[in-house]
Amino acid sequence: MTNGAADSLVSGRKSCWLRFCANRFAVVGLVVFATVLLIALASLPWTTRWYNVQSLDSAVRAAPMTLPAVAFDAYGKALNHGVRSDWPRLDRFAWRATSWMGHDDLGRSLLCRILPATLLSLIIGGCAAFVAVVVGSTWGATAALMGGRVDAMMMRMVDVLYSLPYILMVILMKVAITRPLTSLLDGHAMLAQLIILVVAIGGVSWLTLARVVRGQVLSLRTQPFVEAARANGAGVFYLLRRHILPNVAGPIVIYATLVIPQAILQESFLSFLGIGVQQPIPSLGRLAADGVESVNAFVGFWWLIAFPCGALVVTLIALNFIGDGVRDAIDPKSSQATLI
Repeated sequence: MTNGAADSLVSGRKSCWLRFCANRFAVVGLVVFATVLLIALASLPWTTRWYNVQSLDSAVRAAPMTLPAVAFDAYGKALNHGVRSDWPRLDRFAWRATSWMGHDDLGRSLLCRILPATLLSLIIGGCAAFVAVVVGSTWGATAALMGGRVDAMMMRMVDVLYSLPYILMVILMKVAITRPLTSLLDGHAMLAQLIILVVAIGGVSWLTLARVVRGQVLSLRTQPFVEAARANGAGVFYLLRRHILPNVAGPIVIYATLVIPQAILQESFLSFLGIGVQQPIPSLGRLAADGVESVNAFVGFWWLIAFPCGALVVTLIALNFIGDGVRDAIDPKSSQATLI
């Protein structure tokens, strides 16, 4: 790459970043998302050990409070070093924070379950978005480059998949793949269920991207540089890797930033219905479903549904603001109408 081309690339990236920073909502979303992610990651040493610690006698559906509601020795046993007066300061602070969001019907700290649940939902959404981007961009670009009957057959398959409800696809996939995948993973049923959930969500999220990429490639394949490469004997996959995909990277990046919150919402919905993440592994949808089960006409355990749904709403709004900011940064024409 020449110095002029390198300077142009750096200047383009700087301009995109400046346009992104000019969108105040996008910056706020990025700060909120980074804060949530850092807190969830920093708390993993405690939440991975405490998320399923139960104390049925002392904290059954205990409301939020500033003092610990669960017996000190329960968390001491979870930490595998008993109750001692010389606990590390961070451990003692984390133990005191376990009651800030209350406890569920098994006496488990809701804070220690929401933090890993948020991280798990983000991981599932990110992996599903990665699957959707890879499959959708490859499928749409290949269909447009091949053309003719191959293009028609591939896009008719997309139309058929569009007509199928994704909940049905998830159920069929769980029934067909769970047992052989669990055997392949040496009996790790939880890991198999998470993999199936990621594949199922990603398997229905790539359809829109395939159509978008196909339309972009149809306009690119008649350009002189593509015709020249084809005349020199370049194959389909070389054209995809060298000429086509780099020129449609903008729409792909925009779609990836927008499909992550969609995938998180789908995971939460599936877990809410009971066909997603299963107990005792927490996810935001699983926690919301548990909170709904605790709602009745006599006693209101509001914290069991307010905090998981609040975490889900904040995460989705932040990711949507980030996606809008990325779209405006890549496409300056749209940023002129949306920047505040």
